[in-house]
Amino acid sequence: MTDDLDDLRAALKSTPAPEAAAKARALALAMENFDRLQGSTDPDRSSEDRQSPAAPLNGVRRMLSFLTSRPALAASTSAAALVIGIAVILPVTDLRLPVSMQEPVPGPAPKSAPAKDLARSTESEISTSIAEAPPAVEAAIEPLAVPTGLSDEALPSAPSAIAESELGQRMESDAPGGAVGYIALDPAFAPLPDARLTQPDDSEAYANAPANPVKVTAEEPVSTFSIDVDTASWSVIRSTLGMGVLPRAEQVRVEEMVNYFPYSYPAPAAEAAFSSTVSVMPTPWNPGTRLVTIGIQGALPAVEDRPPLNLVFLIDTSGSMEGPDRLGLLRQSLTMMLAELRPDDQIAIVTYAGSAGQVLAPTKAADRAAILAALDNLSAGGSTAGAEGLELAYRVAEGMKAEGEVSRILLATDGDFNVGISDPDGLEAYVAKQRRTGTYLSVLGFGRGNLDDATMQALAQNGNGQAAYIDTLSEARKVLVDQLTGALFPIADDVKIQVEWNPATVAEYRLIGYETRALRREDFNNDAVDAGEIGAGRQVTAIYEITAPGSDALRNDPLRYGTAATAPVAGAELGFLRLRWKAPGEDASTLIETPITGTEEATAETRFAAAIAGFGQLLQGSVYLGDWGWDQAIDLALSARGDDPYGYRIEAVNLMRLAQSLAAN
Repeated sequence: MTDDLDDLRAALKSTPAPEAAAKARALALAMENFDRLQGSTDPDRSSEDRQSPAAPLNGVRRMLSFLTSRPALAASTSAAALVIGIAVILPVTDLRLPVSMQEPVPGPAPKSAPAKDLARSTESEISTSIAEAPPAVEAAIEPLAVPTGLSDEALPSAPSAIAESELGQRMESDAPGGAVGYIALDPAFAPLPDARLTQPDDSEAYANAPANPVKVTAEEPVSTFSIDVDTASWSVIRSTLGMGVLPRAEQVRVEEMVNYFPYSYPAPAAEAAFSSTVSVMPTPWNPGTRLVTIGIQGALPAVEDRPPLNLVFLIDTSGSMEGPDRLGLLRQSLTMMLAELRPDDQIAIVTYAGSAGQVLAPTKAADRAAILAALDNLSAGGSTAGAEGLELAYRVAEGMKAEGEVSRILLATDGDFNVGISDPDGLEAYVAKQRRTGTYLSVLGFGRGNLDDATMQALAQNGNGQAAYIDTLSEARKVLVDQLTGALFPIADDVKIQVEWNPATVAEYRLIGYETRALRREDFNNDAVDAGEIGAGRQVTAIYEITAPGSDALRNDPLRYGTAATAPVAGAELGFLRLRWKAPGEDASTLIETPITGTEEATAETRFAAAIAGFGQLLQGSVYLGDWGWDQAIDLALSARGDDPYGYRIEAVNLMRLAQSLAAN
């Protein structure tokens, strides 16, 4: 075998001059071999056979199918290179090679493949179709190793994004990882000069709205919105940038980016549920305006004093959840979370695919083995009966309730609900109705490509819960370990913020973010109107950009006929902050009021929040930033980084740098 490989290696090192006829023959023979593999009459392997020594053939079959079915790879990989890859991986027997490499093969010649495939096209037709293909990843095929007993799972499923300047020169015998050699790309099929990664070929849907406009204080002095502690947008942005592309504007919710980070706001005093912190600073991107940052800090009771938790894991096991970044990451995430629960907390597991079912009856968290066994037995397949799963989860949660305990459903899904929901508005109303029974609903998103962020946001908002997107195990730890108490233990429901601006000192204002959380002015005093929930120890940050009368930065001309007379203004206050909230289970709200004087000093915390708000607006292509750009956002974030024990802030700086590079290309 060693001699054969040495001969093959020596033959591959030889680089004959390109010849059109030989290339066409190589293409035809490669596709004939592919067609023979695809047309095999062998029965499908059983799941028990997946590690057999014969598995490499099936792995090659899937690799060839992948390489020939994705337009994005057409511009980066030569069909001629496939035959070299096959020669490296497969036994030489019963495989036809180009004449220059061919040795006698026993048995009859394979049947011709059907017409109209790539091997029957002319070289010019192939080149034309490649030129017309969508831009693709600039990539080289990874080295292909051939250890004994190689299984199909060990074979690469896609080329990695490695920039190479001399792809055809990497055939050295000392290739890394035990590889026989590298697949060389013919210059005629090299990546296009402007090749770019693209967003997933997706059916993703995002909940967002156009950016808030600048408002004239004399015409509309009151701004009202529901708080938001969701963080899903930040994780989606990080995931998208990790793919090598900028996120789309609708994927960016600035308030979720800002609220992703912990800030050192003062804790509430004594028995108070909240404290509020206001700061005022010059706007980094506009010297003619100022930023008013409002920070809300929730109380954090002692962990041992929290009530027992009744948790129902509602897990999407439909076919779209197959994969290590979906069901695999979900198992790991919930396993980490178990270690943070108290022994008397209860866990139940409900799954849904074609239909819903309970796979774990309510079980004490102390029985870790039973819970882990149920998680390990989960598998993906079928359609997504989301409505049926929700109904069953609420029934299970109702049966777990006891006086003084907290009940919550954790829905883990890619959001691809496709069975049982003919009326999405009706589903949201159902979740809102169940919320009033005291069972809250939080949503954890997994995977990309069909992520239904819009449905996830709607369910979480109507269920008085949090929406988070889990793209890494580190994110799972942040959401389900570091912030577990805040995510599961509510301290306030229907939390609303209202700011009345003083037209004598603030001519215009703009709320940055919270577009999907806007409320009508009259909603603030209406306790029947739903708003956001805050968990123990959680924070909320909101940022306004304000403009003083007479400033050169004013964006609106005065009205010809003026405005209605306003009430006398007390002093030189910028505005008046009102915060309204309800204790969990209560019907009547509590009101807290705080004046905004304009003398509140900015801190490193609020400057960092401003940097993240600027980052989000840069991603959105905001019209309000002027010439302020990536360098200024990065410098501001670095200068205000402050204490960063978990590295969240330096990660933000690195994402800014990545976005800057992508925006420049």
